[in-house]
Amino acid sequence: MRRRPAALLAATTLVLLAGCATTVPTKVGPDATDPVCADVVLSTPDELSGLARKDTNAQATTAWGEPEAAIILRCGVQPLGPTTDRCVTVESADGTAIDWVVTQGDTDSNEGDATFTTYGRVPAVEVFVPASVRKEHSTSMLIDLGPAVAKTQKQRSCL
Repeated sequence: MRRRPAALLAATTLVLLAGCATTVPTKVGPDATDPVCADVVLSTPDELSGLARKDTNAQATTAWGEPEAAIILRCGVQPLGPTTDRCVTVESADGTAIDWVVTQGDTDSNEGDATFTTYGRVPAVEVFVPASVRKEHSTSMLIDLGPAVAKTQKQRSCL
């Protein structure tokens, strides 16, 4: 008879812990059902800039950090057309080069939120970095995302 209370206690503990699991709320991109997005998300690192991966509530997304201040990657966002926004090429150690358009925030002083959207890749990938994370971590995290994002098809490059 002692096993039943122990099993009940264990089950109750698991339910309580599951209720504490953190999910980062985000929005699905319009082309999130593209099969390449699944490859991209599954290929991202478990840790990014020292922040652990967190579950999200939308398809083709992943996040790192605390829900209220998380780095959020969304695959299948609207591809960018020609733009005058700052476009930078980030090369990973393995030679993978990804072009990113930087919008929002002050990129020189790491002030404010920033959004990095792939340029010339389909499906497009977006990485949102909140101001609080930018103050503590550099955006060199884009280097670590390069191999995963390289699974998308390159069609154009930054000039």
